[in-house]
Amino acid sequence: MTKGNINVSVENIFPLIKKFLYSDHEIFLRELISNATDATLKLKHMTTVGDSKAEYGNPIIEVKIDKEGKKLHIIDQGLGMTAEEVEKYINQVAFSGAEEFLDKYKDSAKDSGIIGHFGLGFYSAFMVAEKVEIITKSHTGEPAAHWTCDGSPEFTLEPSDKTERGTEIILHIAEDSTEFLKESRIKELLTKYNKFMPVPIKFGTKEVNVALPEDAPKDAKPEKKTVDNIINNPNPAWTKQPTDLQDEDYKSFYRELYPMQFEEPLFNIHLNVDYPFNLTGILYFPKMTNDMNMQKDKIQLYQNQVFVTDNVEGIVPEFLTMLRGVIDSPDIPLNVSRSYLQADGAVKKISSYITRKVADKLKSLFNNNREDFEAKWNDIKIVIEYGMLSEEKFFEKADAFALYPTVDGKYYTYEELFNKIKANQTDKDDKLVILYASNTDAQHSYIEAAKAKGYEVLLLDSPIVSHLIQKLESTKENISFARVDGDHIDNLINKEETKISKLTDEQKTELETVLKDTIPSEKFMVQLEAMDSNASPFIITQPEFMRRMKEMQQTGGGGMFGMGNMPEMYNLVVNTNSDLVGEILNTKTKKKQERLINQSLDLARLSQGLLKGEELTNFVKRSYELLK
Repeated sequence: MTKGNINVSVENIFPLIKKFLYSDHEIFLRELISNATDATLKLKHMTTVGDSKAEYGNPIIEVKIDKEGKKLHIIDQGLGMTAEEVEKYINQVAFSGAEEFLDKYKDSAKDSGIIGHFGLGFYSAFMVAEKVEIITKSHTGEPAAHWTCDGSPEFTLEPSDKTERGTEIILHIAEDSTEFLKESRIKELLTKYNKFMPVPIKFGTKEVNVALPEDAPKDAKPEKKTVDNIINNPNPAWTKQPTDLQDEDYKSFYRELYPMQFEEPLFNIHLNVDYPFNLTGILYFPKMTNDMNMQKDKIQLYQNQVFVTDNVEGIVPEFLTMLRGVIDSPDIPLNVSRSYLQADGAVKKISSYITRKVADKLKSLFNNNREDFEAKWNDIKIVIEYGMLSEEKFFEKADAFALYPTVDGKYYTYEELFNKIKANQTDKDDKLVILYASNTDAQHSYIEAAKAKGYEVLLLDSPIVSHLIQKLESTKENISFARVDGDHIDNLINKEETKISKLTDEQKTELETVLKDTIPSEKFMVQLEAMDSNASPFIITQPEFMRRMKEMQQTGGGGMFGMGNMPEMYNLVVNTNSDLVGEILNTKTKKKQERLINQSLDLARLSQGLLKGEELTNFVKRSYELLK
């Protein structure tokens, strides 16, 4: 029997491992199973290239709980270790056998699936165990070895009577970690981290029905047999070639990833690149809501089929964190800080590649079946609009597929829209004015008025529309956006044949005085305008700049302008050709005049959804009195 001290650089390495190696102690199981997977895949590669005479067979990894003995077993049928290799790989902390293996086999091991980069992975066992044993037998046939360590730098290494090839890790679970002796907890961790590991993982057994023979009686009950309970899928869809998969395969894998998600994805994007970095994966576009925060953290990041995290910010472009699916890359570090990831050159290339791949897929879908793409637009637009705002390269590519729907259900690309409206939607400075509505019900009267004049009105109702139109105005030449109930629309309307006011200049001055005596100047800027006599007597619009800045504040962008809280300020456009406005001017009693003004103002506010609370109550009461 050999005794000695583990070759570590500091005396208190184990307390450091227990407290600081990983942020979450549950990671130990991922690390140990990853090591077992490495040992299995190494053997597979060595038997393939003729460096091992062992029979590879159909190896599995088994996880067993011994509740009475307070032990957790992880057993593999991989290449195992000799006593000499235990000395080398286990007793020299942070010496990675996977790295040495990859260095030795280099190009031939490229596709062998060796996980590697785990370094201290084995020692994560001491985060939950007070003692750890290794019983291992090498594929070479040399005698088996038994290594034991109680969490101090001291270890024992002695011969073992193990006859089968492979390694068994036995964790004597510490008193503060007994949660890892519960079947439900271990099953939860295996499902979370090892669901798609490339080697079958057995956890317990289960009963299944045995198929009845064809000549069995109709009332015969199927017999049951006990089989290994394999908890993982070693060959998930993203590890296969796109040419080998059908639409149903992609949908089936989506249901496997998200068993509680009942809606089918709209479409998928299969990622597959091996230069200048390795990356595979499948991304799905689900149906989107306008709540961007609810959508995030649905993409799962893997390294060689080992689950790493579902917080992919810094690896996947932010606008794509609202998608779902899997990304797998051996070039992404496993256990490093978020700031390191964001600065890593390989990660930046991966992010750019994913952006380009998604843009190309969207363009292809648009070109191949525009009608279907238009039908899905409302479910995917939030991702595309967010991408146009946050990623310059995506913005440039989006001209080929980004759509601008109208209130009448037509869809235009930007170029189509520009050509459609350039003839009659320009302002006094010959700048193209794009009218849009954000709420067809609230802005119905304004939409109808614009349509009556032959104007095209877009429906832009996503929560980031103010940011988007700001971006479009700054990058597209000679255009401006105006909400259909905003004040900038006046520039368009005034291009029509000028209406002649029924009121003289003297009457206009008198009307302004009457209105300003009743209407609060801190809330409304009164403008007199000659319009059609059938048009509304009072129309409320909001200054486009003020309204847009306020919307941007509400969606997190207002702070950059240093505007503080934007005041509630509106324009009140008074139609001087309205009979009611004429009656207000000609009414002799001050009280009746005020009542008509307040009633007309409240009707205009009501149409804009601005009348609430006590003011709404007073309006209803006053309306009944007028009816009497």
